[in-house]
Amino acid sequence: MLKVYFQTQAVTLTYDEEHQLGIAECVGFLSSEEFREATIMCVRMMEEYKPLRWLADNSRMRAIRQADQEWFAAYTLPRLQTGTIRRNATVVSEDIFNKMAVEHFMRRADNLGDLVLKEFSNRAEALAWVNQPILFQAQG
Repeated sequence: MLKVYFQTQAVTLTYDEEHQLGIAECVGFLSSEEFREATIMCVRMMEEYKPLRWLADNSRMRAIRQADQEWFAAYTLPRLQTGTIRRNATVVSEDIFNKMAVEHFMRRADNLGDLVLKEFSNRAEALAWVNQPILFQAQG
């Protein structure tokens, strides 16, 4: 069952306890304030629930300002490196400028440990992939 964690007109964050899955869905153009608030809330949800999986549905999201892209990378990459998420599926936006911004972030997102990032053109495929069993490597 999905629990709504945070919601505005443009952003909905939900958590699926059964699948240990955080879901962020953004719609339209977000101001810098809205974008940063949504990002901070995503990180809070990750820290509170410690999901193994994440789905970012950006299919209806519009462009992200360059300054917000830089802030996003600086704010989230260190947290993703040390976080619990092992699979991150992104449904790419229909908006070419958002798509380019996400691709830029994906290129910068190296050294994320056991976290696997993958992009999809639709939500059904993204959910099917992100919900596959996660194999953990033995520490030794």
